[in-house]
Amino acid sequence: MALKLDAKIPSGPLAEKWDKHRFEMKLVNPANKRKFSVIVVGSGLAGASAAATLSELGYNVSCFCYQDSPRRAHSIAAQGGINAAKNYRNDGDSVQRLFYDTIKGGDFRAREANVYRLAQVSVDIIDQCVAQGVPFAREYGGLLANRSFGGAQVSRTFYARGQTGQQLLLGAYQALEKEIAKGGVTMYERHEMLELVLVDGKARGIIVRDMTTGEIESHAADAVILATGGYGNVFYLSTNAKGCNVTATYRAHKKGAAFANPCFTQIHPTCIPVAGDHQSKLTLMSESLRNDGRVWVPKKREDVGKNPWDIPEEDRDYYLERKYPSFGNLSPRDIASRAAKEACDDGRGVGPGGRGVYLDFADAIKRLGAKAIEERYGNLFEMYQRITDEDPYKRPMRIYPAVHYTMGGLWVDYNLMSNVPGLHVLGEANFSDHGANRLGASALMQGLADGYFVIPYTIGDYLASNKLEKVTTEHAAFREAKEQVEQRTKKLLNVKGTRTVDSFHRQLGQIMWDKCGMARTAEGLKQALVEIPKLREEFWQNVRVLGANEEINQSLEKAGRVADFLEFAELMCIDALHREESCGGHFRTEHQTEDGEAKRNDAEFAYVAAWEYAGEGKAPILNKEPLEFENVHLSTRSYK
Repeated sequence: MALKLDAKIPSGPLAEKWDKHRFEMKLVNPANKRKFSVIVVGSGLAGASAAATLSELGYNVSCFCYQDSPRRAHSIAAQGGINAAKNYRNDGDSVQRLFYDTIKGGDFRAREANVYRLAQVSVDIIDQCVAQGVPFAREYGGLLANRSFGGAQVSRTFYARGQTGQQLLLGAYQALEKEIAKGGVTMYERHEMLELVLVDGKARGIIVRDMTTGEIESHAADAVILATGGYGNVFYLSTNAKGCNVTATYRAHKKGAAFANPCFTQIHPTCIPVAGDHQSKLTLMSESLRNDGRVWVPKKREDVGKNPWDIPEEDRDYYLERKYPSFGNLSPRDIASRAAKEACDDGRGVGPGGRGVYLDFADAIKRLGAKAIEERYGNLFEMYQRITDEDPYKRPMRIYPAVHYTMGGLWVDYNLMSNVPGLHVLGEANFSDHGANRLGASALMQGLADGYFVIPYTIGDYLASNKLEKVTTEHAAFREAKEQVEQRTKKLLNVKGTRTVDSFHRQLGQIMWDKCGMARTAEGLKQALVEIPKLREEFWQNVRVLGANEEINQSLEKAGRVADFLEFAELMCIDALHREESCGGHFRTEHQTEDGEAKRNDAEFAYVAAWEYAGEGKAPILNKEPLEFENVHLSTRSYK
């Protein structure tokens, strides 16, 4: 049976929707807030900001993370900046322009209302973070500095050198720790969510594993928030931390939550190329580097092996500047990534295996001086040199695209609630704001917008609008969910095969990169849909999970996550195969223009593909949320 997807978008003019909605939502009075409990899974920017803010309002909050501290969340790895429409540069920016750039950058596959709200709220985020002490870069006179980022022709990106995510997370982390100290938030470190619990169709709790003792625990609440990040590690090699996974959102999906647009994955153009088979992750180099670095490859294949300084200017192909003169090196990520792949596929890639392009700072150093470049990017240059043993002040960086961000996620309405009542989803874990491609510096913006400024209103409306009976962990639904987790854990430990968990993960990642990566074909996706079930079958017959449950067991943790990836990967490929068009990060080679650009099919695919779990061994059910564009004109994206 098809799901009823009600986006709950408020009526009225776009610019007034959020203010109107906030006024019309029901409130919970301060005394009553103390009677409600909320579970927050995840402690990155979205999770920490939500947990801290809800506790400040008076709710009883339980926050869970699998790291040893919320400070270890993957948001800390974000580098380049956070967008906000403050127009400090007086260069033409506005809420309307940020809204339009985001819609266009996402290739017209996002909801107008959600994106406009994000642009509105962005203005408040910077003030919030400055009040927390986040050390944003400043101009000589003390005003906050801005820099440009991909997909925009204005400077709206606030930054703290190349450590913006770290500094923003420290701000949210301090707010969270304050509430932990007050007793408003109970923090559960080293706990991993393994199941969602539904009572009378509503999300009322979770089942977790204490990763230090192996104990399977039940936790009840009046509402559940998932802020667990993206699923880029399905590809094995990505810029994500090794612990990043799909488990929380996928387990919720199997309990009825629709998964939207899973094939919308982002390949970041500015990463350090793979150095060998030993690698387990890839390293991001901030997109901010493209402000001053120029991307090029040799024009002639015979020059590929030469020292870059021996290649004269006239023999260099600054291909982004050539193909996209209006945006040049600041072309959006999907476009810049495919352009790099095309150059390398043409035999003009540099470095080992020909999988790299140059990011050259010679012009900027000559124009501004090495000191100025060091002030802007010093820590990034140092990180690059430590990893590659090459000095980027003296030799161009080598970069290549890598899996980075996932625009797909659990379907949510305007209130950030999934189709499962009481289950709210924030940040990268939901699908809502970026369409088919995320603009650089917008991930941090969305995470903090959701946590600080949206969920405090919308979850209050949910709690005030629903009569929620008192539920404890003694309820039959908790006992059943706990038994499912225990059985799954025993099953993994009892296989006792011969192959490591990592070997399966690496093989799955290769299938996904080859068949569902930067460029996809119907033939390749159909092959993947044959290969993935075979690999999954072998996994359950031949995986070797070391140790026991009643201890710290990283092998068991990884096995559970890879088992979920082996199911989720199939859903990704099904979604990519069904979407007969190219848009943003989803590029089907059968659907491209004469000059190799993405060719959308608005007549048939201007909708959110929300997939419903139909049961083990059954094909997922497609549900469609039509996308209506009343404030922007659907047009072919051009950055030329």
